Amino acid sequence: MSLPYDLLQFVGLLAVVLLLAYPLGNFMARVYSDEPTFLAPLLAPCENLFYRVCGVDRNDEMGWQRYALAMLLFNLVLFLALLGMLLAQPTLPFNPQGLPGLSWPLALNTAVSFVTNTNWQNYSGESSLSYFTQMVGLTVHNFVSAASGMAIVIALIRGFARRTTAFIGNFWVDLTRSVLYILLPLSLIGAVFLVSQGAIQNFSDYKTVPLTQSLSYDKAKLDEQGSPMLDQAGKPLTEKVITKEATIPMGPVASQEAIKELGTNGGGFFNANSAHPFENPTPFSNLMEVLFILLIPAALTRTFGVMVGNPRQGTMLLGVMLFLFVAAFGVLHASELASTPMLHHLELIGGNLEGKELRFGLIGTDMFEVATTATSCGAVTAMHDSLTPLGGLVPLSLILLGEIVFGGVGSGLYTMLAFAVIAVFVSGLMIGRTPEYLGKKIEVREMWMSIVAILVAGVVVLILSGIAMITPSATASMANPGAHGLSEVLYAMASMANNNGSAFAGLTGNTNFYNLLGALAMLIGRYVPAVAVLAMAGGLAGKKYVPPSLGTLPTDKFPFAFWLTLVILIVGALTFFPALALGPIVEHLSMTGVN
Repeated sequence: MSLPYDLLQFVGLLAVVLLLAYPLGNFMARVYSDEPTFLAPLLAPCENLFYRVCGVDRNDEMGWQRYALAMLLFNLVLFLALLGMLLAQPTLPFNPQGLPGLSWPLALNTAVSFVTNTNWQNYSGESSLSYFTQMVGLTVHNFVSAASGMAIVIALIRGFARRTTAFIGNFWVDLTRSVLYILLPLSLIGAVFLVSQGAIQNFSDYKTVPLTQSLSYDKAKLDEQGSPMLDQAGKPLTEKVITKEATIPMGPVASQEAIKELGTNGGGFFNANSAHPFENPTPFSNLMEVLFILLIPAALTRTFGVMVGNPRQGTMLLGVMLFLFVAAFGVLHASELASTPMLHHLELIGGNLEGKELRFGLIGTDMFEVATTATSCGAVTAMHDSLTPLGGLVPLSLILLGEIVFGGVGSGLYTMLAFAVIAVFVSGLMIGRTPEYLGKKIEVREMWMSIVAILVAGVVVLILSGIAMITPSATASMANPGAHGLSEVLYAMASMANNNGSAFAGLTGNTNFYNLLGALAMLIGRYVPAVAVLAMAGGLAGKKYVPPSLGTLPTDKFPFAFWLTLVILIVGALTFFPALALGPIVEHLSMTGVN
């Protein structure tokens, strides 16, 4: 595939994202402002019925503490329901394969994973979860966890837009409207499209078909709880298996796949995730799934601009995201095209194709991998463990930056706004003025909340990675020694703490250590920044509006966009460069023969 054709695909994708983000962003602004939309005649009766049944007063505004409490209690109930479902799976319906329940550490990790919008998977979906669990458990969580993130960012936007009030909206209303007016209609369109491309949607039993020749492979030995058995050295035990037939999984896949991408969730119905032809059947579906991942996060920047009364503010943030996204894609694609020095003499065409989905080629795979880590999606079409060192550095860096380059639905934008607050504060100190952003003075409270929102996940990553590297049972799970093994552990902790869900795939994650420590990382990475953002929203909403003056820093122009980009890169480098230097960077230098 030629480079011009590759660039045409990439530029075309971004053009479609921008083209659709404008009207969708305007639509979402009307939804959250409770203004009439073209869907209101159809969906308003359903919305009002839900409020009556649940006893919700749509006009009952909440302060930030009450909003945060409602969000936390709702997520707690969802977590307990999914945990019980995973443990009691054998007794529940729609389980044609008779799959057993998960072990409690794995069930705990999985329940935390889906309620936090992380969708980290230490299991193979087709061999571990029933249709009921996939639909009622995971797919439902894909909707409501995404809607929770959207509700939080809308509360923050109201904090900037409102003046001298203690209220930032109603969590139940924001959650309901996110699901009913945005996620459900888009997911329905997405699921129908995927079915038209060949994604499956059924409740059939798994199909068993004969192989043309027998196949032998090493299979991990499992104990009675389904956890891998280890030898005295802590290495996984395996046994050789010979098979003459193959089992083809079935299930309601398309409905889960659509919301998985649109809600930047990432949890695949199958272990191969979006590389599986039943989830992602064609190159066209692959391109559209990348569009699904980027669409809502990009549109939320427009929603932000409209709701604060200055659309150029949203355009500025979108411009910063686009610049970082294009730069990340350029580095990743160039690294994978260059392949490795040891293979250059073979004059391979197509670059590094190890671990790639050949149906989509290098360009389709690279676009997907940048999109899934620039957001908090975590869906994959390639084994990240097979990327070149510099290629692997790109998705790892995007996650470590907090997935602000478009970001997860809601969470990406509110983290980007936290960076904007810090950029405004620092620039205010430099020019000797009280910093202001969107007519609100940025003071100590806003700075502390922004720092918590930005740095808490990074601190968790570094601490837990350090713990893992000195724990024998944790290092025994690494498939590779040295720098690459460190990258595997660092990526895993970054993915969980930043609620991404993708993995380097060279790390055995289904152990008690990673299940329990990962659950802790996911909880801290999701809820501490979320509560900090809501506290900032409450403080901002109570402030008076300060009219711009000659000394006010314009935050909707190119100089501030450039400054914001520098702040993001500097904070990321100061926090993570030492860890990255010991992992992918030193691996690249070793590979190229630099001593």
